[in-house]
Amino acid sequence: MSTTIRLAQQPEADELLGRSPLAALVGMLLDQQVPMEWAFSGPYTIAVRLGGDDLDAREIAAYDPEAFVALLSDKPAVHRYPGSMARRVQQLCQYLVEHYDADPSAIWRDVATGREVLERLNALPGFGKQKSQIFLALLGKQFGVQPEGWRAAAGAYGDVGSYRSAADITGPESLAKVRAFKQEAKRAAKAAQTSKTAQPEKGSPSP
Repeated sequence: MSTTIRLAQQPEADELLGRSPLAALVGMLLDQQVPMEWAFSGPYTIAVRLGGDDLDAREIAAYDPEAFVALLSDKPAVHRYPGSMARRVQQLCQYLVEHYDADPSAIWRDVATGREVLERLNALPGFGKQKSQIFLALLGKQFGVQPEGWRAAAGAYGDVGSYRSAADITGPESLAKVRAFKQEAKRAAKAAQTSKTAQPEKGSPSP
């Protein structure tokens, strides 16, 4: 698994994402409540602070929890919520050690169907259905991991020509398109919620 990635918009961080399945998984885990570039540069920051240029699931799993929180909290912090994310990263690595002998690529290597890969991703700590579908789409669109039915299993994130998620980011232009899509989706959701709360309750007299 080695490819050209442009998620972090930072050469060293993107190079790590392109060659390290664990870095890609950790970046996806961190991708919430912060800009995508911040999230996906996190694995490189962690690797550097651990004293190397790669991530090792066994090392992170066995790391002293308080020290690992401090490592992610050091300025600049790896995430807006470094304490909780440090715990999630360790939980993810501990799961990988226990279930996949510390080899993240075993989650999808030689797996026949996209549905099975999705189920495996969904079982990872910190990975809900949406995050799992986005990562499955990322594997298919940018890493060449394309088991049978992967697009269908990834839902709308697997659509050709879409700009919905990290799976579709290949540079600054596509990043801007994905960001615009997310902003529009938030506006639409907010408008729908406003409309819903403005509706009179069922059985209530009209004003």
